[in-house]
Amino acid sequence: MADGLDWESLTEATSGAVGSLVSTTVLYPLDTCKTKYQAEVRSHGQRKYRNLSDVLWEAISKRQFFSLYQGLGTKNLQSFISQFVYFYSYSYLKRLYLQKSGVKSVGTKANLVVAAAAGVCTVIVTQPLDTASSRMQTCAFGKSKGLWETLSEGYWSEAYDGLGISLLLTANPAIQYTVFDQLKHKLLRKQSSKVVPASKESSPATLSAFSAFLLGAISKSVATVLTYPAIRCKVMIQSAETEDKSNVDNQSKSPKTMVGALSSIWNKEGIPGFFKGLEAQIVKTVLSSALLLMIKEKISKYTWISMLALRKFLLASPKRIKSH
Repeated sequence: MADGLDWESLTEATSGAVGSLVSTTVLYPLDTCKTKYQAEVRSHGQRKYRNLSDVLWEAISKRQFFSLYQGLGTKNLQSFISQFVYFYSYSYLKRLYLQKSGVKSVGTKANLVVAAAAGVCTVIVTQPLDTASSRMQTCAFGKSKGLWETLSEGYWSEAYDGLGISLLLTANPAIQYTVFDQLKHKLLRKQSSKVVPASKESSPATLSAFSAFLLGAISKSVATVLTYPAIRCKVMIQSAETEDKSNVDNQSKSPKTMVGALSSIWNKEGIPGFFKGLEAQIVKTVLSSALLLMIKEKISKYTWISMLALRKFLLASPKRIKSH
């Protein structure tokens, strides 16, 4: 059983999931402010939030600062599962491609396909948690509900609101990790020429914390700019229904399709609306992704050692049982 497991993919998945957990927790207040700001679609003179800081000041003025953490548990669960599934699928599919094709490295086109396939697997598994966390973040401060209660509102099919656009957005991590992986491969190839070849079971070569942070920031910036209009539409589709009835412009329900979201943005905010909150999205996602990849790179060595120890333990267990 121990030999049947893909230990390298398992190491990648575990390291990525832990990195995601830490980065999500550290940046969660910024994520909540960004999400509430993106979800609001109003004509220019009727906006509740003129910029990102207005969301923060609303929480402070209402003495609801800790409500910036509403939905953190669900978001962490979603992020952990999402990154574990993604990194495991990505690593496993990439290794499978190399074995079947016989090539030594994955090209850019093949990497995009592998990353997109891993993204599709991730979206299907985690979409209900993603929808629930978005609803928790966009509801009124102090009025967030639990995971089960949030998902139980309306029809269960609504837990998959935005599934189509989420599948479309698999291009985002596909672009991100392809850019990161290609830059990382080139950097490590330069470093490896100065290092003595490692043994078969030695820990994989890793980037320095600064290099991982920088490459993560670059790769995520590229992916975010290219896919941002779709990202904002997804937030709008998954957002909680507003309870503010004071404004006629805000009484319509959240759009449930990408076409509806695009139409709403066009009619109320014009072309600039398609990129409303882009700066906040870049800051949050770049920091989050860079922290994730930095942490993943730094703990991957220890995760690999732990996995080797676990494998040896599992292999030794049947022998101990037989000896008794």
